[in-house]
Amino acid sequence: MKYLCIVHIDYDLFPRMSKDEIVELEKSNLAYDAELMERGQLLTGHGLEPPESGLVVKVRNGEMSMSDGPFSEAKEQMAGFVLVEARDMNEAIGIAAGIPLAKYGQIELRPIYPVPVHA
Repeated sequence: MKYLCIVHIDYDLFPRMSKDEIVELEKSNLAYDAELMERGQLLTGHGLEPPESGLVVKVRNGEMSMSDGPFSEAKEQMAGFVLVEARDMNEAIGIAAGIPLAKYGQIELRPIYPVPVHA
């Protein structure tokens, strides 16, 4: 079954980290991705630019509107995602706990909804 690990962090964390700490974190993330890939569990994953670089698109009553980020008042924002294959939620929890950024923020874990095919 597929699970989405949504990485949430406080973007204010990075300016407080040294360049060496950031490089070490990036290396840890890449190493963990390689480990998951070798086990056949990594389907895809990407980091995201800060919320200020994005926008929100809505369509209501046929009219489109857009607004700038940030999108949440929460201190922690979505910073990336990892789509994995796991036997069950317990295995997915173990995978999420291994994501290096879990030490700095939190990982929201959601099973992928299997969209039914309608004839």
